Parts: sequence; C-alpha cells; structure tokens
Amino acid sequence: MKRKIIVGSRRSKLALTQSGWVIARLKENYPDYPEIDFEIKEIVTKGDRILDVTLSKVGGKGLFVSEVEQALSDGVIDFAVHSMKDVPSSLKEGLIIGAIPKRESALDCFVFNRVESFHDLPTAAVIGTSSLRRAAQILRQRPDFVIKPIRGNIDTRLQKLHDENFDAIILAKAGLSRMGWLENTTLKLEDISPELCLPAVGQGALAIECRESDKQICDMLASIHHEETGICVETERVFLKKLNGGCEIPIAGFATKTAGQIKFKGLVGNADGSTILSAENIGENPTTIGNQVAEVLLSEGADTIIKELRNS
Repeated sequence: MKRKIIVGSRRSKLALTQSGWVIARLKENYPDYPEIDFEIKEIVTKGDRILDVTLSKVGGKGLFVSEVEQALSDGVIDFAVHSMKDVPSSLKEGLIIGAIPKRESALDCFVFNRVESFHDLPTAAVIGTSSLRRAAQILRQRPDFVIKPIRGNIDTRLQKLHDENFDAIILAKAGLSRMGWLENTTLKLEDISPELCLPAVGQGALAIECRESDKQICDMLASIHHEETGICVETERVFLKKLNGGCEIPIAGFATKTAGQIKFKGLVGNADGSTILSAENIGENPTTIGNQVAEVLLSEGADTIIKELRNS
C-alpha cells in the first residue's frame, strides 16, 4: 500500500523549487520504493502575508516557518523544507531538523541596475534590502548609501530593481543559484565577500524539519544529510541561540570546516552600522566554538545593542 508523503513548503517559486529539489534527491536515494508518493502542500506564512512592513518591524521569530511548523505538529504534513536562515534557534516541541543537505554558497550578492561593481556605485546610491544585517554592514563601509526596504519573492524583488529605480539590491546568492538564474546574462551580479558583509546564520543551507517520532521519515531524510554542512550550521545556530537573535537584530555568523577544524566568525551591530562588534575562533566542537564567540561579543556590549534595538 502506497504511503503519500506530504511536504510542507512556502508558496514562493524559490521555496517550491527547493522542495522539489529535496523530493528529487530522496527519489534518487530510494528508487526501489515505488510505494512512496510525494505531494507538496503550499502554506502561506505570516512573513508572506505582510509585505508592506519591514521584517524587523513585524517582529517575532519564525515569520516564515511558524505556520509550516504548526502543520507539521498537527500531522497535516510529514516534513517541511525551509531556508535554514529562516528557522529560529529553538524548534517547536517534538520537531527536529532531520537533514541539512550540502550547502549552496552562503554569500550575499549585489544585483545592479546600471553599474557593474560595488566600487562603481555613486554617492547616495539607493540600495534595496530589508535585512538589518546587510544594511548595517554595507553602511559601515559606505555611510553615504540610502538603504530602502524591499520585500517580496526573489522574482518580485528583481522586478522592483528596475521599476523602483534602485541602484542595486542585495540577494542571497543561493536563491539565484537554486532558481538557475546565476547564468542569466541580463543580470549584473557581484558576490559580496564575507569581509564586506558576513552572511546570515544558516544562509545557503536548507533545513528539512520533521516529527521526531516519525522513524520512517527520519531515516529517509538522513540519506540527504551533509555532515560538514550540518556541523557548520550547528556552530552558527549555537551562536544565534546564545545571543537570542532574530530578524530585528543585525546579527551574522558564518562557519567553515577544513581538516577537522571549524573556523567561525560572528557579528552583532546596530542598525546604522556605526557600531559593529565581531569575533572569531577556531576549534573542533561546534557548541563550544559558537558559544565562545557569542560570549566574547556579549562581554564587549552585544547585549546592550540587542536590548536597545528590541526596545526601539
């Protein structure tokens, strides 16, 4: 008897593409299980509904995952595919991250309207982003820039680049890659180095969330888990949890792993980039490294920055 596995996904083109990619990988790993069918259930989240307010103003955690998690808890879906950067550091009781596939690029990238390089952007260039993390770090380098909020799905934001006369917008490179748009010769793209703009925690990675009690799904998802990515993302999320970070805080964290060593850098700043605190560490244990970097930032005043932003 066939089991139909219901996969929860946001309704955006990118989210549906990501969910389709996960299903395809699972089918590759289980070609001898024709008794399994997959069906995608589209779920509209709070973050998708509220488009006229910046994410930092909407407030709260899990803006793009809460409704999906509820459907998972209620048994309406069997697992959910999220962008890891949208997933809060603490999950609903009974839910786990069943797999983190191999990470795409964690970098941000500029998409330009007229020029072709960051260094060619004019004085008072209008830059589109609703991310406080991106805005703070870019303003740190170029305080003359005008940051203008931009919301919507990735294709909507690309359209707004021209329609609303931005000089550039900032997007996650991973989203463009998954949509197959990096090869689009009409887009003027430039990677943003981590030195200029440290990525968001979990950026470029997917989180496949499931019920801890569903052994069949847990075993299936384990087949697409990428250990190195999982260790790096765990380091970043430990850091995020220690700082109790959310989208209303300019917070960043990026880990890499080479020859058994985790290298991690974390960052917290205020909204205009006038104060940026950063620290980094190298070690073997993701929990230790993530917590140590967070503790350094807290000792330097990160808790004060976070409290002020939450009370503003």
